[in-house]
Amino acid sequence: MAEAQLGELLDEFTCSICLDTLTDPVTIPCGHNFCLKCITDYWDHSQEFFCPQCRQNFRTRPALQRNTLLNEVIEKLKKTGLSAPPSKNYAGPGDMVCDFCTGKKFRALKSCLTCMASYCQTHLQPHYEVAALKHHKLVDPDRNLKEKLCEKHQKSLEMFCRTDNTCICMMCGMTEHNSHEKVELKMEREGKQKQLGATRSEIRRKLEEKEKKLMEMIRTVEEMKVSVERVMEEHEKSFTDLIHCIEETHKKLTEKIREQEKRQIENAEGVMEQLEKEIEELKRREAELNELSETKDHLHFLQTFPSCCVLPADGDSLSFTVTTDLSIVGLRKELSGLKKSLQKISQWDILTRTPSDFCPLTLDINTANRRLHLSEGNKKVTSKGTKAEYPDHPDRFDCCVQVLCREALIGTRCYWEVECSGDLMVIGVAYKGLGRKGDGRECSLGNNDKSWSLLCFNSQYSVWHNDKQTVLSAPYSPRIGVYLDWPAGSLSFYSVSHTMTLLHRFNTSFTEPLYPGFYLGLNSSVTICHLTPCDH
Repeated sequence: MAEAQLGELLDEFTCSICLDTLTDPVTIPCGHNFCLKCITDYWDHSQEFFCPQCRQNFRTRPALQRNTLLNEVIEKLKKTGLSAPPSKNYAGPGDMVCDFCTGKKFRALKSCLTCMASYCQTHLQPHYEVAALKHHKLVDPDRNLKEKLCEKHQKSLEMFCRTDNTCICMMCGMTEHNSHEKVELKMEREGKQKQLGATRSEIRRKLEEKEKKLMEMIRTVEEMKVSVERVMEEHEKSFTDLIHCIEETHKKLTEKIREQEKRQIENAEGVMEQLEKEIEELKRREAELNELSETKDHLHFLQTFPSCCVLPADGDSLSFTVTTDLSIVGLRKELSGLKKSLQKISQWDILTRTPSDFCPLTLDINTANRRLHLSEGNKKVTSKGTKAEYPDHPDRFDCCVQVLCREALIGTRCYWEVECSGDLMVIGVAYKGLGRKGDGRECSLGNNDKSWSLLCFNSQYSVWHNDKQTVLSAPYSPRIGVYLDWPAGSLSFYSVSHTMTLLHRFNTSFTEPLYPGFYLGLNSSVTICHLTPCDH
């Protein structure tokens, strides 16, 4: 306990310049003690002579004399073998340091906005004791003191100019900002603090909204996985049954053909055996006739002739016809039809797309014409007679009753579907450079070289690009699918019902990001559908 007290006592005899135990201590006129070498070096590098600790100024450089009594006390304390305990106030990594410490520096406890300097506990003391320093404004240690000074007048920024929305010093307030509305920083902070609170509340609201949407997306993904597994099981069973059916049919057909082949061969073998016997009989009869023809005995010839010249009767087998066509015409026709159906299924565009091709889209309210009203989380747009109170925006269509989506599609393959209602809808894509002001060709979807579109009017289809129309003949469906293959320069429109019917395919070379967009006639609407892989 005594050792600790002596150690703390030794710590009191510390030079505020080198922050070490006093060596050859000297006492200057203000009463503060320093190492002889420290204070000498300090004044050698200064034009003025003042105390490094209390900042008291001296007109002339004080004469320095060694404080013999203080030196003896320090030496006796050192002989006890004790040393000053490490100061807890030394600056560590990341700490602000005192601007007035030399050698090993103390940690700064305060910054002075008047002096524009930072002080440790020792060097800060004059601000509490000296009358001229007591009115200075002290704050927590601040690394950016220079930013709190006026660049022009080098004075503290103490006021806020509401006219110019900037912080100013008192000199600025009396000169170039003299006629402006000015308030204290604290008062302006209070107003801004309320705005900050409103902004934080809005951020919190948006954060909760995004987190809620994220959770919904997670649930949707889980539901999609379950749905995909169910569909995969159904497809696996369907194709397994189909393959099994084909294999069974192939097996039965093979057996049937082999059985027919066996019967035909057996019949053919019977015919061949009969023919062989008749051939043998004819050869024998031919030999007898040849022999009779050569005989010189007239009597023998005439007696034998009646029996030899009678032709042998033909067997029934000679009328048997071997069937060589073993095919079944009906089955061949059915198999041919099945093959064509499978080939058609394999060529569906939907089978060439990956799940990532399903593109979630959101309508951009900053582009919507004021006669268009967005709903369902900016997934549905409806054209009405009344105008919406949208703020001015450079991207807004002011005349064309159109809206674009927020998503920019580039270098990718995307598929989306929309549900239409009404008499007039235009579904298309456009470059960002599509005109926004007026109702000329440069603004309308499909009427310029910056956009491609499908027009649905009174249940009839036509496609447009660069003001060129192509009329289509196809059954009408309120659901339209769009498939964009940006790298391949392909844009396809489909009529979607229980089957997908290709309406038209644009083939070009895209050079910029494309934005899906819609034009609507009065009382018409378009809804962007939520798709998952199991939808198709």
